[in-house]
Amino acid sequence: MPKLKGSEIRTIDKIFEMSDGYLLDFSDRTMAEYFEDELSIDITQEKYQINGGSKAKRLRSFIELEDGYLVGQVLRKLWQYKCDYKPEDPQEKAKLFEILAKIETGVSASVLATLSTKAEVLNMDTVSRDLDRALESAFRDPESAVTSACSTLESVCRSIIIELGFELPKKKDIKGLFDSVKRPLGLSPGEINVNPEIADDVRKVLSGLATIVEGIGALRTHGGDAHGRERGYTRLDARIAKLAIHSASTAALFLIETWQLKYPSKDLVKH
Repeated sequence: MPKLKGSEIRTIDKIFEMSDGYLLDFSDRTMAEYFEDELSIDITQEKYQINGGSKAKRLRSFIELEDGYLVGQVLRKLWQYKCDYKPEDPQEKAKLFEILAKIETGVSASVLATLSTKAEVLNMDTVSRDLDRALESAFRDPESAVTSACSTLESVCRSIIIELGFELPKKKDIKGLFDSVKRPLGLSPGEINVNPEIADDVRKVLSGLATIVEGIGALRTHGGDAHGRERGYTRLDARIAKLAIHSASTAALFLIETWQLKYPSKDLVKH
């Protein structure tokens, strides 16, 4: 997970009311129960008490130790929990989701910051792992699961564009990113290198895939949690979330397989 600035840590502390060791309105018991029931996490583990045993210190240790995906899931859940008993503060939400974007994408404001860390290579295994984790959370938090799956697909597209030395599109949503990778990967209608007897059929499949990708992005916008959600209101059920995740998985793994076929000696570094 990217290292958070002191100001970002203080923002998290303030949003989740962590002064004097507290965390929202949790007691030690209810915090442990909430993490176990809602997130399947044992927050009482010794590793989360390295800086102290208070509720706030355990959450801070959790943020320091765990990967960005899991930290993002927890902070989103805690935000939802807070909004269930307190009016949503738009300024707090904007600040939190800005931090979440950094945590979950693994990039800081400057792409150059990634040069100082070990590069992560995107391949079938690493992307399947990320999407499998999204699938596992589809029942307990379908909106976050869809957001995570869409973010993984966006990461694959963004990485292809940057590794090939192209500029990112003006519209950096999933549709814009996916459209930008089709030509360099030979997936545009006039550039498909397949047997002429099946070329039209393949074009139809690829056209359908592009429509599905656009739909995943729209579902993330309207039904995911990237833009917040109303208190106590769930827009997605697990069935639809799983459909979107499987679709994102199909698109992401197809792009990686196409990359490996077209550039067999070049790793796809994550950006």
